[in-house]
Amino acid sequence: MHVRALGGAAVAVLLAACGTAPGNGTSSGTPKIGTAATAVPEPSSRPLAGTSGAAALQDAYVAVVQHVLPSVVQIETSQGLGSGIVYDGSGDIVTNNHVVEGATTFKVTSSTGHQYTGSLVGTFPADDLAVIRVSGATLTPASFGDSGKLLVGDIVMAIGNPLGLQSSVTAGIVSATGRTVSENNGVVLPDTIQTSAEINPGNSGGALVDLAGQVVGIPTLAATDQQLGGAAPGIGFAIPSNIVTSIAGQLIKTGHVTHSGRAYLGVRIALSFGGNGALVSSVDAGSPAARAGLQAGDTITAINGNATPSPEAVTQALAGLSPGNVAKVTVTSQDGSQRTVSVTLGELPA
Repeated sequence: MHVRALGGAAVAVLLAACGTAPGNGTSSGTPKIGTAATAVPEPSSRPLAGTSGAAALQDAYVAVVQHVLPSVVQIETSQGLGSGIVYDGSGDIVTNNHVVEGATTFKVTSSTGHQYTGSLVGTFPADDLAVIRVSGATLTPASFGDSGKLLVGDIVMAIGNPLGLQSSVTAGIVSATGRTVSENNGVVLPDTIQTSAEINPGNSGGALVDLAGQVVGIPTLAATDQQLGGAAPGIGFAIPSNIVTSIAGQLIKTGHVTHSGRAYLGVRIALSFGGNGALVSSVDAGSPAARAGLQAGDTITAINGNATPSPEAVTQALAGLSPGNVAKVTVTSQDGSQRTVSVTLGELPA
């Protein structure tokens, strides 16, 4: 399990897909929780902003939920449950890759309880994103906002299907932006939104929305306390909407991603070399690493002066860089000699 130090507290980030048997809303060793679908209430006359004080904030909360709920669906596979957001009027639904991983067809349940069969459009595991499509359904597309405008302290709500409890809503604030976090499957996500809105198993792929009713992120990870055990309250992570719309748009158009915005070195890491570096098992032909002279058998010990004692450290270092950046990569050769090379990073291919 991958560990990050956030604000001095060691936490592990867990995928927030529901690892339960489809439809039962339970996890191993956990008492059964009711999972009756929650119908979307009829739209009220409440505006997105009320008059004043607590009543105005309450009116805004209710209006946002009523506005967004029709765009959030439940996605079921043989592995469990997750959430998704209706992306457009063609029935395209964006979600996390780990929600749909290993499946090609899906049971999709709308917020009103209608069920449809979905098919896979495309995935981009590096950003833990995927798109599925439902044909012949009348679904309401969500409105996506500009996550680059988020400020720490902004009020947000997470809408999804935690533990199979369909159309559940939690509220909180943007706790931080620009977090780089590791999933427990080796995927490293850059620039995530940290939020205090509770994210639980089954929330993965759902909507993180602002008080304007716009989707600003996709809830993806929850944190657990490595020291005390159990959940770390109020620490969850969402993929920002600007990344979501870029990747989803490419998947819908071509079925794959050509412009990832992710830095690419072009090496395959075999394992950690005794905690002193990451051993390179192979180098992609024509890659930035190959052009810089890196070879299989080299051990990467640092990137831009920061130690890389493990494969995860290399991935995290690259996640904080962009295509076109020049990285100083320090390696130890098989003969024990050490050198530092300048590598102009490329763009991570699909």
